[in-house]
Amino acid sequence: MIYTAIDTFYLTDEQLRDSPSRKDGIDEATETALRVYGCDLIQESGILLRLPQAVMATAQVLFHRFYCKKSFVRFSVKRVAASCVWLAGKLEESPRKSKHIIFVFHRMECRRENLPIEHLDVFSKKYTELRHDLIRTERHLLKEMGFICHVEHPHKFISNYLATLEAPELTQEAWNLANDSLRTTLCVRFKSEVVACGVVYAAARRHKVPLPEDPPWWTVFDADEAGIQEVCRVLAHLYSLPKAQYIPVYKDNDSFTIRRTSDSQVSKESPASAVASDKGTPMPSSSSQEKDPVTKTGLDKVKEKSDDEVKPKPVEINGKEALAGSSKSEKTESNVDRSRERERDRSRGRDHDGRGRDSDRDSRGRDSDRERERDREASRDRERRHRSRDKSSGYSDKEKSRRSSRDRGDYYGSHSSREKDRHRHH
Repeated sequence: MIYTAIDTFYLTDEQLRDSPSRKDGIDEATETALRVYGCDLIQESGILLRLPQAVMATAQVLFHRFYCKKSFVRFSVKRVAASCVWLAGKLEESPRKSKHIIFVFHRMECRRENLPIEHLDVFSKKYTELRHDLIRTERHLLKEMGFICHVEHPHKFISNYLATLEAPELTQEAWNLANDSLRTTLCVRFKSEVVACGVVYAAARRHKVPLPEDPPWWTVFDADEAGIQEVCRVLAHLYSLPKAQYIPVYKDNDSFTIRRTSDSQVSKESPASAVASDKGTPMPSSSSQEKDPVTKTGLDKVKEKSDDEVKPKPVEINGKEALAGSSKSEKTESNVDRSRERERDRSRGRDHDGRGRDSDRDSRGRDSDRERERDREASRDRERRHRSRDKSSGYSDKEKSRRSSRDRGDYYGSHSSREKDRHRHH
C-alpha cells in the first residue's frame, strides 16, 4: 500500500518492482532510462525558465511519485514533466505562465531531436492542444497525490549536518550529489535525512575527509548504515549509465513540435505499396505470384492497358472512396467559395452604405447651408423694408405736424380777428 499523507510517500523494493509500468511490459532498464530522461527535462527547463533549485527538486519528486502509480505507456514523459514543472512553480511560490512552459519544452525538443526551430503560434491548434493537455495532466497529478504535495528535500539537512561535523568543505560536493539523487527513486524509498547522510558520506569518501566512526556519526542523525550504503550504490549506478535518450513507449503522439501526419504515414508505407497505389493496381503477394502464373499474365495485360489509356482508371479501381473524397473536397471548396463571396458582398454593402451615408450627410449639410443663406437674405430684405418704411413714415409725420401747426395758426388768427370786430361794434 502506498501512503500519501505528509512525509509518508515511501515505497519498498517489492512495490517498485511491481510498478504499473512493469505490468504494461516495460523492463527495469527502460523505466530507469525514462525516469532519468524526464528528470533531465525538468532540470533543463528549470534553468531556461530561471527557476530556483527548490522548484526543480519538487518537480522531480512529484514526477517520481506520479509514475509510482501510473504507467509510462499511458502517460507521456514529456507532458508529465512539463506539468510537474508548472505545478512545482506554484507550490514553491515561483509560478510561471503555461505559455512559457510550453515554449521552453517545444524549444528543448527541437534541439534534442535536431529539428528546425519553428515559432509556435499562440493561436494555432497545436498550442491549444498542448495547453489543454498541460492542464489535464496537472489534474491527474493532483488526483493521484490526493492533493497532498508536501515535499521535504535533503538539501536543508546537509548544511546542518556538515556544520555539526565541522566539515564545511564538503558542502558543494554533497549539494551536487543531492541534486543528482533526484534523478533516481531514492526520494520515494528513503526519507530525506537518510539521503542527506548518504550524500555526505559519499562526498567525504570522494574527498577523503575522515568523519567520526566511534560512535558512528550517522546514528546522531537517525540514519542507518544499510540505508547509506544503498544511497551510495544507487548514485554509483546512476553515474555508470549513458546519457538518457527518449524511448517512445507512449501510445499516442506526445511531441511538442508540429509534425505533419502525412509525412509519418508516407514514411510508414513501403515503396512497393506506394508504387502500386500510384499505378492504381493492388500489389499481389509473392505466394500468389508463385502459385498462379495465369494471374501474372492477366495483371500484365491490365498494366499495359492502363498505360495505353488515359489515367482515370485508378479512380475507378478505388471506387466509392475516391468519389466520396472528391465529392467532399468539392463540397468543402464550394462552401469556402460561398463564404468568401458572402463576405465580399457584405463588405461591398458596408462600403456602399457608408458612402451613401457620407453623401447624404454632405447633401444635408449643403441644403442646410443654402437654407441659412436664404434666411439671411430674407432677414436682410425685411430690415431694408422696415428701414424704408420708417423713413417714409418719418417724413409724413413731419409734414402732418407742419400742416396741423399751420391750421392751428390760421384758426386762432381768425378767431382773434372776429373778437376784435365784436369789440369794435360794441
